[in-house]
Amino acid sequence: MPAETAVCQLLERQSMDYRDWLWVAPPRDAWLEEAEGRLLSADHSVVEAWRNRGKVALSALQETPDVPPGAVLFWPKSHALGEWWLLRLCQALPAGTPLQVVGENNGGVKRALKVLASLGLGCRKRDSARRCTLFETHLEPVGLDPDLAWTRFEAEGLTLASHPGVFGHGKLDDGTRLLLDTLPEVLPAIDAAAKCQSEGEAEDSVLDVGCGDGILAAWLARRGAVVTAVDVNAFAVEATRRTLAANQLPGEALESDVYSRLEGRCFDLIVSNPPFHQERAIDYGPAARLIREAPAHLAPGGQLVLVANAFLPYPDLLEAAFGSFQLLADNRRFRVYLAKKTNG
Repeated sequence: MPAETAVCQLLERQSMDYRDWLWVAPPRDAWLEEAEGRLLSADHSVVEAWRNRGKVALSALQETPDVPPGAVLFWPKSHALGEWWLLRLCQALPAGTPLQVVGENNGGVKRALKVLASLGLGCRKRDSARRCTLFETHLEPVGLDPDLAWTRFEAEGLTLASHPGVFGHGKLDDGTRLLLDTLPEVLPAIDAAAKCQSEGEAEDSVLDVGCGDGILAAWLARRGAVVTAVDVNAFAVEATRRTLAANQLPGEALESDVYSRLEGRCFDLIVSNPPFHQERAIDYGPAARLIREAPAHLAPGGQLVLVANAFLPYPDLLEAAFGSFQLLADNRRFRVYLAKKTNG
C-alpha cells in the first residue's frame, strides 16, 4: 500500500532498507503499519493499531526492544518533546546507530538541526519533498538525562507534574480553570464524598477523560471521589500518576483511547476538557466519541461535565447523545456543559 501522509511519502521514496528499524512517534499510516519494523510511541491509539496487526509496539516510557539497525524519529510540533525523544534514543540505543529525523517544514522540523547540534550530533539533509525534510545522523552518548524534562508547578493548592507534549505543559489552562470554578457549584455531592466515605456510604466514582497533568483527577480525589483518569498520551498518564503521588492522593490512571480500556465500567460522573487538535489539524473525533459513548459509561442519573472552546459544535452532539443538556458557564471563550443520563 502506498504511503498516505506526506512524511511517509518522503520516506517511501528513499533507497533504504528500513526492515526492522524502529519507528519513533509516527502518525497513523498504513504504509508503515504494513511494513517490517517496530514502534515506539506515546500515542496509545497508534500503539494499539500496531499491536492489532501483530507487530511489536511499545509505549514511550517502556524499555526499548532489541537493538534495531536504525531508527526514524518523526519530529513533533513541540520543540522540547523532540529534544526529549533524541535524549531517550541516545540513552537507549548503542553509539553509532543510524538515526533519521523527518517532519513537515511548517511543523518545525528544521529546528531539529539546532537541537542535534546542541547535543553534539552532526547531521546532514538527506532529502526534501512535499514540504517535508529528512535529516540523517548517528546516535552518540549524551550526558543529559531525559527525566530532566519532568517539571512541577503549583495550581489550585496542588502540586502538578508535567512533561513536554502534555496539554497545558507547565500551566493551568483557562478552560480547565473555568471548569474547576464551576464544579463546586453544580456538583456539591463531590465535596460531600469524604463525609459519605466516613459514614460507610458509597463514594462517587469519577472518570477524567483526557487527564493531561492530572489537575482534575487530583482536585476530585482531594474531595473524596474515587477517580479513574485516562488519556491517549502516555506522558499525560504518567504525569497524572506523579501528580496524584505528589499530593498523596489515591487514583487510577490508564492509557486509553477515550473509553477503549474501560469496557463494561460505569461512573457517576465523567469530566473532561477534551482535545480537538491532532498536531496542527482540528480533529473532533475523540470529543465526539467522548460524548456519543458517555451514556454507556454512566450509571443511571450519572452526569457528563465538559469544558470546550465556545466555537466548537458540541451542543448538537450532546443533544443527540442525551436528548438535552445545560450550559453551566460561558465566558465567551469557553463553555461548560452538563448532560445527565436518565434513570431509565
